[in-house]
Amino acid sequence: MLAGATLFALSAMPALAQDQTATTTSAQADSNDQGGLGEIIVTAQRRETNLQQTPISISVLSTEALQDRHVQSLFNLADGTVPSLRVATFEARQSALTIGIRGIVPYDQNQTARDGGVSVYIDGVALGKTQGLNAALFDIERIEVLKGPQGTLFGRNTEGGALSMVTKAPTGEFGARMTAGIGNYGSRNADIHLDLPAFFNIALKFDGVYQHQDATVKDPLAGSVGWNYYDRKGGRAAARWTPFDGLTADFSYDYAKDDNTPQFSQLINYNPNNYTVGSYTPAGGALGTTLYLPGTATACGGTITVAQAAAGRLPCVAPLAPAVGVHPGRQKVADVGVPQQPSVDITHGFTSNLKYKVAPGLELRSITAWRGVSTDQWDNSGGPERSTYAPNANFSRYSLSFLKQHQFSQEFQAVGSFDQFDFVLGAYYFTEHATEYAATPLSNQWNAAGTAYTIRSPIIDSSVTGNISSANSGYQPYAPSCNNTLAATVPQFTNSCQFITRASKAWDHNYSAFGNLTFSPEGTGLHFTAGGRFTKDKRRGALYVVNNAVQGFTFENSISRFDPMFNISYDATQDVHLYAKYSTGFRAGGANDRSQSFNAFGPESVKSYEIGAKMDFFDHHARFNIAGYIMDRSNTQFDFDLFDTAATITLPNGTAVPNPTNGAHIEQTQNAGNTKIRGIEADLTVKPMAGLTLSASYAYTYWKAPSAVNPLTGGLPQQLYIVYTPKNAASGAIDYVLPLTIANGANLRLHLDANYASSQYSFQLEPTKTDPSFVVNGRIALADIKMNDSAQVTLSLWARNLFDNTYIYRRSNANSSPVYNYNGSTLVSTNYGGILGDYANFNPPRTFGAEASVKF
Repeated sequence: MLAGATLFALSAMPALAQDQTATTTSAQADSNDQGGLGEIIVTAQRRETNLQQTPISISVLSTEALQDRHVQSLFNLADGTVPSLRVATFEARQSALTIGIRGIVPYDQNQTARDGGVSVYIDGVALGKTQGLNAALFDIERIEVLKGPQGTLFGRNTEGGALSMVTKAPTGEFGARMTAGIGNYGSRNADIHLDLPAFFNIALKFDGVYQHQDATVKDPLAGSVGWNYYDRKGGRAAARWTPFDGLTADFSYDYAKDDNTPQFSQLINYNPNNYTVGSYTPAGGALGTTLYLPGTATACGGTITVAQAAAGRLPCVAPLAPAVGVHPGRQKVADVGVPQQPSVDITHGFTSNLKYKVAPGLELRSITAWRGVSTDQWDNSGGPERSTYAPNANFSRYSLSFLKQHQFSQEFQAVGSFDQFDFVLGAYYFTEHATEYAATPLSNQWNAAGTAYTIRSPIIDSSVTGNISSANSGYQPYAPSCNNTLAATVPQFTNSCQFITRASKAWDHNYSAFGNLTFSPEGTGLHFTAGGRFTKDKRRGALYVVNNAVQGFTFENSISRFDPMFNISYDATQDVHLYAKYSTGFRAGGANDRSQSFNAFGPESVKSYEIGAKMDFFDHHARFNIAGYIMDRSNTQFDFDLFDTAATITLPNGTAVPNPTNGAHIEQTQNAGNTKIRGIEADLTVKPMAGLTLSASYAYTYWKAPSAVNPLTGGLPQQLYIVYTPKNAASGAIDYVLPLTIANGANLRLHLDANYASSQYSFQLEPTKTDPSFVVNGRIALADIKMNDSAQVTLSLWARNLFDNTYIYRRSNANSSPVYNYNGSTLVSTNYGGILGDYANFNPPRTFGAEASVKF
């Protein structure tokens, strides 16, 4: 029953043409003369073709699809709009997104010196970093999701796929659209789009956007913003110059600012493995920082060596602070107030896109772009939920990161057709420079009993408390009273109040050439395509600060490789099209800037085998597409990490003292083996009557990951996991358009979509799964009400997560089990000091609102 229900609850809607489908310019395929599903023109192969005859796996979200689902940023696609596309925040942060396709989902690409497995494009320009991806979307014409390696068609190599956003170009005719809306949680939004009449063959277009939402989880600390807050604004100017027939020159500049706070991380259980809960007060003694077996003066817990365990020292865990509660359901107000100011992401860039039609069968193209992104990250989402309690101990890890990146890219293309051949040739250059530094101060301090707390000063007076250290640091960047000895060799940290846990910089230079050639023998219905991509990628970097000390760690990584692609397609009938495809791709190597030494890791690569069929039935009133694929990934890049969440450490004599590295996060990336991924994707679109469209999509994904030894702890191999990849995912929609002759030509538009995903892993080293998810979105609109000959008004009501379903989308049990320390494969000690319980992030609650828009 569940399989049948989910297959019907599938996705796409008229605005979605999934799997083998490709670019469409409207939410629905235009009806044919008999009222069925019309032909959709696509550009997935860099030329206009019929969607059903295009042997490429791609899903498309049109303007109307985005409106119906109230998609304001890419994070809104996390509900599973496209089943094989997985979108999540990195950790709890809205400021950076994790984007994966077909099981190629990175855990942590939020760094200076590494790539993702899926490339994100804006108007053909690859974005080098995940920071800033959650900015407000400008006037989007469509979002294309291409699945599998795409190096022979797109400029940047991708192994999992590509997400391509295409904005609306200037029309050269006067037109204006304005939208304003309000909703719950103090949300409000507005956008304006203005097209000016062409003059001297120049058309101009201007876009402005504003989006705001108050926090959905409140912070008890006065002056703090709370969690899941955002305030986005931006603008875009575009120009299209057509000096003579055959030449089109598009230029654009965009700027976006996104102020946001992370999702809230909450404690959903305490001591789930039922270890003995120790006491900080020994029998007959005074309160201290050492744990004792209850009612005794026998010390327990902490870090227990093999010898201590043999001598009888027993494990125990710290008690839960009385001020902290366990909340298995979504919280509305945090138990403990912590400083939480908004992160600030700024993205901006200039793009030049030239197209020159040399002859009827040949067009030359150039895409030139410069882009930049900066992120000031302020993430205090964990509070006391991710670190243990000790009397008078500091707590609440404030994760700070300050990144700047700029990139330049140049792409040339030649797209042509002659006789029975079609071809695409391209050359691509990409370079980027990124710098980042980070700190993880503890912002709060418990009282002795854990019943109250104080906020630590964000600024240190070094004349009173001494130089900046791990135990004596603030969280504001700079102040004259802060004396940081790091400044003597790294002047950028003069008067820094932060204990700098890391600082890194990296450069990347990528050169490539790619192409496709298709041969279609006349009268056979067969199409043979061969393509390839040659890439040379050179990356270098330096990790020059670790734990507030100057270091000289550097790395260089260079690779040259060729990736082929072969595709055979067959037009079995006018309405049945079959294809088979083989392709390869890779993700370049790099270095992990959360590591202690910046060791380089190598590239990973994938071989992809795919077959598919696309079929129209019942005089084009039904459309069914299906694809199956096998992907074998070699030298998979896995991230091994170690969080230090213990409030105290145990000295060799058994005494517990404050832990100077509480809150530290160490991570190391290795090529850990081979991964197998298998999948099936299916779409069904039915138009049983005029105005009614039913759509459904389903994705099944099977994967098998290797086991490997954690290089940070040693020991035996442990199972690794692919994150954010549900075995079953489905999405479906009902769209109905009813003309209203009594309302001056208006339409009543009804939309309802449902999205499901089975449970999945959210951390590469943890066997704990998230909850299954089920989210329903809806919109009802009275559209295109004619006010006069030139003005039309649309009034709408919308809701996301209509039934306010609650589920955990990220869950960690890292703080529920001890940490085992090995010397090779020999156990040395077991640390119980960080055991607290599972923490989790919940999906956003129900949001709803009303909008009014007018267009001229």
